[in-house]
Amino acid sequence: MKRSVRSARRLVAAAAAAAVLATAACSAPVKTQTDAGAGAGTGGSGGTATSMLIAADNGSPTFDRNFNPFSSGKRNTTTYIYEPLVIINEMSGEETPWLATGYTQPDPKTVDFAIRSGVTWSDGKPFTAADVLYTFNLLKKYPQLDLKGIWSHMASAEVKGDHVVVHLSSADVPAAKIIAQQLIVPEHLWKDVKDPVTWTDEKPVGTGPYTLGDFTPNQYTLVKNTSYWQADKVAADTLVQPASNSELDLVNKGYDWAYAFMSDVDKTWVKADPKHNTYWFPAGATIALIPNMTKKPYDDVNFRAGVAYALDKQQIADKAEQGYVKKASQTGLMLPAQEKILDSSIPNQGYVDPDATKALAAFAKAGYTQKGGKLVDASGKQLSISITTPNGWSDWLQGVQQVKTQLGKIGVAVKVVQPQPAAYQQELRSGEFDMIMGTVGGSGQPYQDYNGLMGKEFYAPIGKTASGNFGRFQSPEADALLAKLKTTVDQDAQNQLVSQLEQITYDQFPMISLFYGGSWGLFSTKKFTGWPSADDAYASPKTWDSTPLLILTHLKAVG
Repeated sequence: MKRSVRSARRLVAAAAAAAVLATAACSAPVKTQTDAGAGAGTGGSGGTATSMLIAADNGSPTFDRNFNPFSSGKRNTTTYIYEPLVIINEMSGEETPWLATGYTQPDPKTVDFAIRSGVTWSDGKPFTAADVLYTFNLLKKYPQLDLKGIWSHMASAEVKGDHVVVHLSSADVPAAKIIAQQLIVPEHLWKDVKDPVTWTDEKPVGTGPYTLGDFTPNQYTLVKNTSYWQADKVAADTLVQPASNSELDLVNKGYDWAYAFMSDVDKTWVKADPKHNTYWFPAGATIALIPNMTKKPYDDVNFRAGVAYALDKQQIADKAEQGYVKKASQTGLMLPAQEKILDSSIPNQGYVDPDATKALAAFAKAGYTQKGGKLVDASGKQLSISITTPNGWSDWLQGVQQVKTQLGKIGVAVKVVQPQPAAYQQELRSGEFDMIMGTVGGSGQPYQDYNGLMGKEFYAPIGKTASGNFGRFQSPEADALLAKLKTTVDQDAQNQLVSQLEQITYDQFPMISLFYGGSWGLFSTKKFTGWPSADDAYASPKTWDSTPLLILTHLKAVG
């Protein structure tokens, strides 16, 4: 098998951390712990017509019972129980109001969230603005829980009627989207938790569409919350999650939904049930070569342009990901999902197609010319570069091998370096590389994506740990645009600034885009329809974070 379900999730694990991106009813209480065994299926069977077999979580090799939404070790499906104020489709940036009916930004330092009424916790207690304020203040008191870093943007928060008003520590318009995605917990239960940092929340009470049913180390179930504020939109009564979700399991055991790369998907997943099994592999982020711009020749934009024009990105994509994904735009945008904000003046939607003449001309400006089949400098020394990619990530390695072959054809010698994944992460963050394979963007939020790619706030000297701008790109023009974008509320003005950032990315190559990393959605229409697709891209197919809430409230039961 080319890679495991877990490694297929690494775009989030890199954020798997993630990282650095964006309706009411009341009834009787639902028990958090309930007998969901009947009809739920056991041992990974497909279950009843209203149960759904999913591969959203993996045991290591078995499950730990941890549903603390602030824990980095929580079960993936915790986000089916706890909900945010707003859900952001990271492919397009489209926002869907959730526990908040919306928010306004009266000025760049203030965010006003209108909190939804008529929502209850799964134990029957009402959800209110006080729960939101409590959650925010809990994260301030225990910074270890603040996984999204909301308090790096906030100064304070207060309740005003059914609104929560957040006062930011500086003019920071993009902060609203970060704060809006924070999961909210019930004050009436959490206020009595002695140590919320270590608490595993084994009987979670949330506002979400599901509550925890049976739990064993090998399998657990989630049961529909019948008091959910959108209960009429939730088609599956039970979600069944086994700890083992191998490729063989997915093909043979009747799964309804999985997130997994699958070798030769048409002859495996689809062939298992041609009538019902389908898939959608949309772009999840840009996979790129990141040059270390503190070193020569990587600091020379002409050198970087030469590399970009020398490469056939689609051929690299086809080799790396078996033809499932497309070459990536040099703008840094996720296309076609972000076409609405693409600067139409950028040629060919920012796709840099292979052009040997342009490549050699750019290399010549950088001081390299062809001689005897080699690209050499003025002294006659061959241009030799080093590219780092993690050991064991076979798709990325195949991509790099294609880069090596293609650059070799114009006379560049390429050495491939393969540290273990942990060492790779260290080298990426410390800047101890020449050129490195990496993930760029993918949040659907232009400020976060461009700031993380080239913003000065993430710049760190070589040897110091950086959390973004891994190539150590420096551009006063980009920094000025980012600073203005951070304080601009008007959407049209924001789009104009984003267009200029796209142009810088296209012209100056702070990264060299290769292909879009896939989001590996596998679906069965046997029991449920309405899965996201290229024709209805209302959500990413991923099974973690809050995006699945969009899917679980969109599906329809067959029959």
